[in-house]
Amino acid sequence: MTEFLLGLRLLFGSGRGNRIRFLLMAAGGSIGVCCLALVLTVPAILHAHDARAAARQPVTSAKGPADGTLVLQRDDAYGSHPFTRVFVADGIGGAHPIPPGLSELPSPGEVFVSPRVHELLREAPAVKALLPGRESGVIGPAGLAHPDELYAYVGTERAKIADEGRTLKGFGYSYAPFPAVDPSTLTDVRFALATLVLLPLGIFLSVCARLSAASRMRRLAALRLLGLSSRGTQRVNAAETVVAALLGAVLGLGEYWVLNQVMSRAGLPGLRWYPGDGAPSTTTVAICLIGCPALAWFVGRKSARDATANPLAVRRTAVPRPPSKWVGLLLLSGLGIVCGFCATGLMGHPASSLGVNALLVVAGVVLTGVGLVLTLPLLSYALARRVARTTQSLTLNLAMRRNEAEPGSTMRVVTGLVLLVYAASLAQGVLIQLEQVTRPSGPVQDYSLPLSKLGEQQQRDLTQVPGVSAHAVLMDSWVDLDAPQPDAVLSSPTALVATCAQLERMTLRTKGCVDGKVLRLVDPNSSVGSGLESGTSFPFRFRADTGQDKKLNIAVPTGQIVYSGYSGSAVGNATLLVPPSALPADARPRDAHLLLAGSSDPGRVRAVLNGIAAVVPIAEVELVGLNIQGLEQISVVETLLALGMIMGLVIGVAAFLVSVTDRAVERRAQVTAVTLIGARARTMRAVQCAQVVLPLSLGLVLALVTGKLAESSYLITGGGAVRWDVEGIPLLTLAATGVVAAAAMGSLPLVGRRIDPELIRRD
Repeated sequence: MTEFLLGLRLLFGSGRGNRIRFLLMAAGGSIGVCCLALVLTVPAILHAHDARAAARQPVTSAKGPADGTLVLQRDDAYGSHPFTRVFVADGIGGAHPIPPGLSELPSPGEVFVSPRVHELLREAPAVKALLPGRESGVIGPAGLAHPDELYAYVGTERAKIADEGRTLKGFGYSYAPFPAVDPSTLTDVRFALATLVLLPLGIFLSVCARLSAASRMRRLAALRLLGLSSRGTQRVNAAETVVAALLGAVLGLGEYWVLNQVMSRAGLPGLRWYPGDGAPSTTTVAICLIGCPALAWFVGRKSARDATANPLAVRRTAVPRPPSKWVGLLLLSGLGIVCGFCATGLMGHPASSLGVNALLVVAGVVLTGVGLVLTLPLLSYALARRVARTTQSLTLNLAMRRNEAEPGSTMRVVTGLVLLVYAASLAQGVLIQLEQVTRPSGPVQDYSLPLSKLGEQQQRDLTQVPGVSAHAVLMDSWVDLDAPQPDAVLSSPTALVATCAQLERMTLRTKGCVDGKVLRLVDPNSSVGSGLESGTSFPFRFRADTGQDKKLNIAVPTGQIVYSGYSGSAVGNATLLVPPSALPADARPRDAHLLLAGSSDPGRVRAVLNGIAAVVPIAEVELVGLNIQGLEQISVVETLLALGMIMGLVIGVAAFLVSVTDRAVERRAQVTAVTLIGARARTMRAVQCAQVVLPLSLGLVLALVTGKLAESSYLITGGGAVRWDVEGIPLLTLAATGVVAAAAMGSLPLVGRRIDPELIRRD
């Protein structure tokens, strides 16, 4: 305890510079702990979302008491968001189960809505048609997955839902019917967050724990020479590193609390949560308050080893030993694993991510990243030694001799930037993999709306919604179910009412289309309509303006259109192309749907759905080949990955700023000494730039190569169509160039205009 108190007295009584460095360590550590708490809390936020969704899920049975409570759940869409309505018909007598968030079940004519539906009823009164009854209350947070959810309980009569309703037994499932993120996709997201945030975070916290390492080691060596034991010297060192880390952890948790309050209320695109969901758990607090000081103690103990083992060499600034070559084994091990997976892709037999391969690919990525960081001082030492021996330039000689003497000092500045480029390459791979998993398989997304629920003006407005590139009408032929032909339903055709120009916009290519003629649609890659015989006539029903029904018989023609359709497009269900001019002028098809087509990009899909909701708020929209829950998952995944990349960028930039500030303070005496000898300020600035730029350039080249190899191994084991991300190389190269420029600019403040000889006095 005496040594610990001595360390605190030395910390606060050894000048303003040491106190500033202490605060810098604490501030840097607080940023890292804030990011760590955010990453550790993301799974808890998603789990809380799914837990509340599971707790309110009705548990039903097909057979129950005749007077039991009936329930009917409808999952529809309002724009790009799911809208869930639970119709409840209260039973006669006895206790009734109550869902979370409500104090009682709604009676017939009563409606309990979520806060977002409460606002929506005032913004779009047409939504009232979906909720028959009067608004009688608001659902509490316990009954909603997130604050912006569209959810409602509607009380109704038993007779209205007797045919489709099921007997209610209670509420609560062990799993969410539609999780916020699918478990398989969540595994990829966790891997991405660990790579983008946790790996740079460990390096950043280590950098913060080693600030002002040289001056602290000289102070510890002096104490050791005065007779303090090795363990006592370690405790003195721990007084600064551990206290700074502990203060940073407390500040970081406070910063996260404020960040959680702001973000939960403001929300992120596609992701909202209650403040309580993001509250750090006991495990998270323990990891931050115990793990971060423990990491600082470990790093400080390692850095103080020379001061305790050979204090005289530290005080006399003896030439340090070169970095160990054994650290290169980590990098070689990681590269061996990722290159092995890349080799399986080159040979045409890509490895899968099942079994032990799932662990190996993660181990390969982590070992490569950690090995890259630990090997940088060795590579910097070798580069500096070779350049210093061969160069005739004074600037390069001065720069490389300093890097040769202290390879670890420069690498603390550039490590965060190198790891940032490595993580960015991996982020590209994760984005590509998740895009192949979560996005629709084709480039076109179709939307189907019942034509009978649309007016003529609404139909015209829907075709002009921004993002809709093509439109047509799908019309089903009428089948008499009472006719003694059970196969008639199977052989009834579907007609696409469109012009040749509209058909071309909804397909990849067409051949043989003629406007004004009924033609047969033939897709060589599909068997739809292959059983239809030419000349067979099929009736289509129409509703005239007078209210009477009409029939139009359309015969299967001999002329045909050979086309190639998009994957998952509703056009593939049509077997006939009928021009709009062939339909009755005063009638509308009865069994028909309006088909809209646009880009499958999730952002465009959400924009089109919101545009449809503005025209017809209560229309039933079918996303062909995609559901609203899947679209919500895509939005959540994109938000989490964007959040991870932003945190990785913040950590990388913070590591550079903290390191370069500490280096500027620590190098002032050395810069002053060389300046007093006669070196010009311009030469010293060039020396400082060279000390950072050369090892940084070497590290960035390695980061680009190893990052692309790790990315390729991840894509190959993922089994997607893309295995070699060649298009991402120019972007990463441009980012690396920007990093070098930023590092060069950051090294210029090391040389000031004034010379203070007091800086070179002995301690």
